[in-house]
Amino acid sequence: MLRVSCRVFYHPKVSFSSKPYYDVIVIGGGHAGTEAAWAASNMSATTLLLSQKLSTIGEMSCNPSFGGIGKGHLLREIDALDGICPRICDISGMQYKYLNRRKGPAVWGPRAQIDRKLYKTNLQRAIFNKPYLHVKAASVEDLIVEKSKDGEKYICKGVITSDGQKIESSSVIITTGTFLRGMILLGLERFPAGRMGDKPSIGLAQTLEKLGLKMGRLKTGTPPRLDLKTIDFSRLEYTLGDDPPNPFSFLNKKVWLSASDQVKTYLTYTSPETAKVVQDNIHLSRHIHEEITGVRYCPSIEAKVLKYPENSHQIWLEQEGFDCDIVYPNGLAQGFPFDVQAKVINSIPGLEKTRLTRPGYSIQYDHIDPRQLKPSLELYKVSGLFLAGQINGTTGYEEAASQGIIAGINAASKAQSKEPFIVSRTTGYLGVLIDDLTTLGVIEPYRMFTARAEFRLFMRPDNADLRLTEQGYKQGCVSQKRYEIFSETKAEIERCKELLKSIKRKSKEWTELLADNILFAFRGNTKSAYDIMRTPGVSDHLFELLRKEGIQITEDEIILQRTLFFLAQYEKLLDKEKSQIEEVKKEEQLIIPEDFNYSDSRLSLPNEAREILSKHRPASIASASRIPGVRYAAVTALVYYLQKYVATDKNV
Repeated sequence: MLRVSCRVFYHPKVSFSSKPYYDVIVIGGGHAGTEAAWAASNMSATTLLLSQKLSTIGEMSCNPSFGGIGKGHLLREIDALDGICPRICDISGMQYKYLNRRKGPAVWGPRAQIDRKLYKTNLQRAIFNKPYLHVKAASVEDLIVEKSKDGEKYICKGVITSDGQKIESSSVIITTGTFLRGMILLGLERFPAGRMGDKPSIGLAQTLEKLGLKMGRLKTGTPPRLDLKTIDFSRLEYTLGDDPPNPFSFLNKKVWLSASDQVKTYLTYTSPETAKVVQDNIHLSRHIHEEITGVRYCPSIEAKVLKYPENSHQIWLEQEGFDCDIVYPNGLAQGFPFDVQAKVINSIPGLEKTRLTRPGYSIQYDHIDPRQLKPSLELYKVSGLFLAGQINGTTGYEEAASQGIIAGINAASKAQSKEPFIVSRTTGYLGVLIDDLTTLGVIEPYRMFTARAEFRLFMRPDNADLRLTEQGYKQGCVSQKRYEIFSETKAEIERCKELLKSIKRKSKEWTELLADNILFAFRGNTKSAYDIMRTPGVSDHLFELLRKEGIQITEDEIILQRTLFFLAQYEKLLDKEKSQIEEVKKEEQLIIPEDFNYSDSRLSLPNEAREILSKHRPASIASASRIPGVRYAAVTALVYYLQKYVATDKNV
């Protein structure tokens, strides 16, 4: 294991008097908080990260994995903006795998099973040694807030810790996860906690209420942990990682371990006995009887059995570390008492004699209605106050980290008097996530899926750097070194693409050259190597053939070959998609003012549309058009009004 050294960097702008001052203060050391602090300090903003305990910074509180379908896209985009989480995954994983490979590459999902201890160690090592970033153990109980000059809004100017210390700043980011009035449910018991063993944040929740913010309540859960030595793996199916393993970060050509060093992930299923145990004890689970909304796509075993009592449900058994005997049973979240949880576990094949090392539990927590946020994740009502992570109604490490990096960039940008950094939903899954939250709000914990994105062919995992890195560099969050690496990669892709287009042969010749590797003959006249790339299964053989003929494509064969193959395969489809993207971008440029008056008599809208738009307050025409209940005629009337009156009428 790597040794963690804690070294704090100071900057001339930081005053260490009784009233220290920072550009950005981040509250919370989870995945949203660490990503926010990293992004802000990347922009040379003096940043303070506050966490209740330094030892829990980077804690993987639930599942020991990152990525997956949709979520893997987010990680690649975080990396494209010079985030930290994907790089840590590349040096902390136990198994690396691309999910959804039976479908097209646009919806593949890079995923990694992670060593919890190694991840936290590596992340803390990076965070504690980051220039411009100061880390402190403290609990925040209140905010330093003043009324704006017009008296209608607030301005956040810092935080107040539980010991009464005031720390001033230009921007504050709250990333409290499940800690806002967190309440753990275990069987019929309930007790205050942000997670098992940590105190909830009560004062901060009360402060947000006093600011007049609309808040709600959500719940989530985690499964019990199992003793690896008591599991009968001989009866279970297993899967292996990819060979070779694929990195999350564009900076890495490979991950830290070889294919042969990756661990196995085992699969088992619930049994009819499992369903009976659940049904017989359902009255002992407060979790399932609470009316608070839980996670739709990661339900508890109680919810699954009640909805599908006859089904067998998959349970993936994932080891939590190389030197750890704890196993995470993915798919067995529950809120039963400890003894009932043991019965549930022992009813599953392979787990008949398995011992629990820790019970699962349900947790309820406060969240903010995300429609109160700008696309920059700054609150409309409180200038300088940004929110990221589960506080905005999301679930998952990746969704939290995605909001964290955007909030961090924008908090630093505000401190540096820069324009906000906005990722369009036509450019990245980061944009889809934030647009969905700020436009539609949440009725349940939000989780990312590829199906949420309209332009999936364009927003693939392989081209996240081509979509976002240059935009991030212009904003100042991408380092010069990283930008140079990106520029070299981009130039190499273009060079290879043009080279492939220049290599032309008759279709008959291509058929003869690749005869052993294709099942059909190429038709037509002359084709370029780039045209041939569109044929599934030909890519690797084509490159091998060209290299034998002395044509140098690239040293970085696997990663760049894949990118070139995707570009060739999707080129014609992308031409159609790009025209749609341009239409959406035009609508996004039609900005609706923050204080827009939907009651203006000159605005020809039905009363229902006025109410819906007043409630959601979309940031642009594109966002307004995606709100359920807002019809095309209402959007057209809104466009007409904006174009005719807003540019000249100061009273609008």
